[in-house]
Amino acid sequence: MAKCARSQPAGFRLWPSSFSPALLTRRLLEAVTCGASRARENHNGPIALRPFPGRPGRLIELLQEDASESSSDEAGDVEGQLKVEAFEELQRVVARLQLDGRNADGDGRGEAAAEARRLAKDEPEARETLAMLGAIPPLVALLDFDDSAGALIDALYALLNLGIGNELNKAAIVKAGAVHKMLSLIDSGSSQAVSEAIVANFLGLSALDSNKPVIGALGAIPFLISAFRSRDSSSTAKQDALRALFNLSLASANLPFLIDAGLVPALLVSVGDMEVSERALAVLSNLVFSSEGRRAVARCNDAFVVLVDVLCWSDAAACQEKAAYVLMVMAHKGHVSRDAMIGAGAISALLELTLLGTPLAQKRASRLLEILTAHKGKGALEEVSSSCISSVSAPQCAAVSAPPDADEGMSEEKKAVKDLVQQSLQSNMRMIVRRANLPQHFAPSERLLALTANCTSKSLPF
Repeated sequence: MAKCARSQPAGFRLWPSSFSPALLTRRLLEAVTCGASRARENHNGPIALRPFPGRPGRLIELLQEDASESSSDEAGDVEGQLKVEAFEELQRVVARLQLDGRNADGDGRGEAAAEARRLAKDEPEARETLAMLGAIPPLVALLDFDDSAGALIDALYALLNLGIGNELNKAAIVKAGAVHKMLSLIDSGSSQAVSEAIVANFLGLSALDSNKPVIGALGAIPFLISAFRSRDSSSTAKQDALRALFNLSLASANLPFLIDAGLVPALLVSVGDMEVSERALAVLSNLVFSSEGRRAVARCNDAFVVLVDVLCWSDAAACQEKAAYVLMVMAHKGHVSRDAMIGAGAISALLELTLLGTPLAQKRASRLLEILTAHKGKGALEEVSSSCISSVSAPQCAAVSAPPDADEGMSEEKKAVKDLVQQSLQSNMRMIVRRANLPQHFAPSERLLALTANCTSKSLPF
């Protein structure tokens, strides 16, 4: 509360030159409170105040509330002024972008692109306002200029920032012809920095469903595959290219373009690089939805060897689930692929996965085992079981084999299944021994061997 003035200087005016409602409220509040304080100073004892009509205490409360509202109004005026200034700044940037000129630098358009890039980086409202004011068409037009002063890079990243979290802006950027101009830059031999900026833009634009078929039809897929496979690309650029390819693979119209461009071999080669393996298998999962994609996988050399090997990656559960899914779809849709899977050792790997995999991996492995065993029946099982038995040394076979009289009356098919289960359990025991870091000369007890020898095909998931 302001202090009361004991004496007023000469020339005192009740109404100052700059009058405002908030100032009037403060004057009234000072007058009421100062009057009470002066009355206390002029009397030594208690003062019997005359009743004031209209409850003076309520008057003070009303004046205080009015003062607080006035302060809030002043704060709101300041915030509104800041918004006006920010809007005017965005207007100036767009006005500079829209200037006509033959180059990007002489008239300040390059600097305006850098400002638009900065303003759209972190502020969603700025992205919306810039697009509303018409910043997208001139930024797309800047892609026709060379990169002598960095204006091209600024324009590319300004477009990228404008599309972050804004679907309307992403659609407007594609509609303005940005995809065609970006691909023209690639064809003209752009720098590595420009190529990576274009990859980042394709990643952002391909997130919108309506943009996916447009980007694929205009020919961006070969460039993205090249960026993904190039040794000159940075790790970030490779990841962005693969993520953009994943987005495009979600649109069925793009599947023929992706397959014809050689994406399937590129994905299979990349499996094994733990930075991209999971996403590469995810893209492959989308491709095998089409018959062309399944044929492309079947045509690749060692495709099933690579996928079956993924099933044995104990430290990559997500990769195991996706590889099992690809194999399951391939086995369900194509009879020829089943023979190749069995030849690649899929059954033993799937048996192990049904015991040690995640619930989803176990479910897919069980389903795949059903398909494979139903495909060839007795012949396939006998072939696989004989190959598994021959791969194990004689002492191990003797250790896990059942007594001769136990197999009497059992069909050849059941014997083959029984031997296959025993070999799988023995393999799992050896793997558990390795994981437990037990000595190499460790051998299972006779009791455990007897349990594995007496197991039946009822333990199989199928």
